[in-house]
Amino acid sequence: MINFKIGYSLGPLLSMDEVLAIAKHADEAGGVDSIWIPESWGRETFSTLGAVSQVTRNLKLGSSIVNVYSRSPATIAMGAVTLDKLSNQRTILGIGTSTPELVTGWHGMEFRQPLERMKECIECLRIILSGARARYNGRNFKISNFKILEPLARKTIPIYIGAVNQKMIQLADALADGIIFYLRPFDELKKIVGTLNSRRRSSQRYPEFEIACSVICAISKKNPERARERASKTLAYYISTGRYYSKFLTDSGFEAEVISITERYKSGGLESAAKAITDKLLDSLTICGSIDQCSETFERFLSTGISLPIIQINPVDDSVLSFKEMLSAFQCIR
Repeated sequence: MINFKIGYSLGPLLSMDEVLAIAKHADEAGGVDSIWIPESWGRETFSTLGAVSQVTRNLKLGSSIVNVYSRSPATIAMGAVTLDKLSNQRTILGIGTSTPELVTGWHGMEFRQPLERMKECIECLRIILSGARARYNGRNFKISNFKILEPLARKTIPIYIGAVNQKMIQLADALADGIIFYLRPFDELKKIVGTLNSRRRSSQRYPEFEIACSVICAISKKNPERARERASKTLAYYISTGRYYSKFLTDSGFEAEVISITERYKSGGLESAAKAITDKLLDSLTICGSIDQCSETFERFLSTGISLPIIQINPVDDSVLSFKEMLSAFQCIR
C-alpha cells in the first residue's frame, strides 16, 4: 500500500454548482488533502474558494494560481487573509506570473521582469501576512508604512509558486513553502523532483517544502477512449495557447508534436489540434482512460517523488460521476 496526499483542481470545465458539489463530496468522502481553484479569464479564485470554504470543513483550499500582475501584493494578501478567516486557517496561497497573453491581452499590463516581480511580491506578502507594518521600496512594488487592518487567523499562510523555467524553480526553492508544476513530462519531472528533494535533504531551512504537480485527468469506466479524447483536447489547448508550456515541451523533446499541434490549432481549431496529440505525449503528461489505466499512470507519477499530486478534473459526461470514478481509481492504491 502507498501512503500519499492528493488534491483536486476544479477548473472552468465545471459549473459553479458542480464545483461546490464536488468539493462537498470530497470533504465528506475523506482521503482528499486539498481543493484548488485555477484562475484565467473566467471564475475569480478567492470568491470561489470563499464559497467552497462554506460547504467544507477539512480540506485545504488553494489558489492555483493567482498571478502577480493583476493584483498588488496588498490585494493578494487581503484575499488570502479573508479566505483564511472564512475557512478556519485552511488557505494555501498559490501564485505565479501567468502568461504574456493573459497579462497583456486580458489585464492590459506589460509583462516584464517576471522573476524580479515574483521575488518582490513574495517579500511583500511575507511582511503583510506576518501582521507587521509594511515598508517596502522595490522596482515593482512600493508600500508606505501600512499594516493590514484585519486581525490575522495565524502569522503565516503557506505560499507556493507555479514554476516552469529553471530560474523560477530556484526562486521557489529559495523563498516559497512549495512549488506547483504543470505539464511536466514524466521523465523530466522525475529528474527535477529528484534534484529538489536532494537539495531539501541537505538543507534544514524548509524541511516541509511541498512539491506539487497538477496533472490533467480524464477518466471513464464506460468509455475510456472518450476520456483520452477529453484529455487530448485540454492538452492541445494549453500547448497551442501557452507560450511557456509550448517552449518548455519543445525543449523537452516534443518539438515535432508542438509544431503540429499549434499549426493545426491555427488552421482548424481545437478539435483539429487534439488529433495531433500522440499517445506518447498524452501518456507522458496526463492521466487518462479507464480506471485501471489511470491507476497505473497515477502510481507512475507518484514514483517521481512529488509530495502532492493535484488531479485536474476534466469531466467525461457527468462531472460528479467523473469525480467519483477518480476517487475510486486513486483511493484503491492506498
